[in-house]
Amino acid sequence: MFKDKTVVVTGGANGIGKATAHAFAAKGAFTVIVDTKEEDGRAAVQEWKKSGFEAAFYCADAGNVDEMASVFARVDQEREGIDVLINNAGVSSFGSIWDINKTDWDKIMTANAASVLFCSREAAKYMKKGSAIVNMCSTRQSMSESNTELYAASKGAIYSLTHALAVTLSEKGIRVNSISPGWIETGDYAQLRPEDHAQHPAGRVGKPEDVAKACLYLADPENTFMTGENLVIDGGMTRKMIYFP
Repeated sequence: MFKDKTVVVTGGANGIGKATAHAFAAKGAFTVIVDTKEEDGRAAVQEWKKSGFEAAFYCADAGNVDEMASVFARVDQEREGIDVLINNAGVSSFGSIWDINKTDWDKIMTANAASVLFCSREAAKYMKKGSAIVNMCSTRQSMSESNTELYAASKGAIYSLTHALAVTLSEKGIRVNSISPGWIETGDYAQLRPEDHAQHPAGRVGKPEDVAKACLYLADPENTFMTGENLVIDGGMTRKMIYFP
């Protein structure tokens, strides 16, 4: 499916990004991790190469337009094109609406939303018809807790950017979709409580691999009729009515 394809995963050194990068590498893709966490990224690539996977690491900030433009140009020079981009890089930021300031807003919107727009634009320069982009959104684009305005806004922007990019990049034959993960445990899964799992209709909290599988589906070159959509991977939580006695 992805044999000899070139896949770029931003924020691929840990968590969902790492699981997604590993999934593509295991399917035969030449997988490029882009992350600011150089030690973790290089360690992952070295480990995968021992298993016969093809992978590379670039240390860059997904929110820095110039850095990412350089990365994509180098990948194209070495691989002669890019087939899949996973816009996974991002940061979480939660705090009282009375305490946040414009600098906080600029930081999270650059890291989460602007990175999606400009990474997509730069990667698209080296993509051909049949290529795909997957943006990492969140269920928080449609539901919230208190004091999550910054994060919710950035994920709402990604949701909207996805369908806008899908229409614009259709001119080049590039599909663009997004994924909204719910509770995906990237730490110690064994430490979760029974009630954590029980609140999900699926019966458990999500794992990074659950999102990685969705990325494989959306990037599959045979899924030519799937574009501009947002796939929710949350164990059914956003479909569950909750009443308080």
